[in-house]
Amino acid sequence: MATIEHSEIVKASPERVFELLRRVEDFADYSDLIRSIDVLGDDRYRWHVRAVGMDWAFDVEVTEIQAPHTLAWESLDGVKNQGRYRLSEVPEGTEVSLTLGYEIHNRFMEKAVNKAAKPLVGKVSRQILERVEARLNA
Repeated sequence: MATIEHSEIVKASPERVFELLRRVEDFADYSDLIRSIDVLGDDRYRWHVRAVGMDWAFDVEVTEIQAPHTLAWESLDGVKNQGRYRLSEVPEGTEVSLTLGYEIHNRFMEKAVNKAAKPLVGKVSRQILERVEARLNA
């Protein structure tokens, strides 16, 4: 499984940042690449993403919630992935660290995704955290 890591500082307390990150269905508001997120119930969501020139859909389940420090998920179908946000208080606010692992079984698609994945995940993560911070400061 390929792993990508990204972290940013958000100028707000971990509690306030976690409160927004916990609302998974709002992530479509935080990134241009996330088309929509459907709430399926029981901490399950269907993500619709447009990346590397393709539409991707996958269902995820939130697997761990430890407010305000950890939010983790894994895919139930579609693109196999799992991720975790870790929030740590720092003098500037909150360091938000994302670890995302994914696996693609189609070798052609895997090459394309691997080449684009790290900058793409970094871009999406930055967008999400910048927009979370903007919402917190509005």
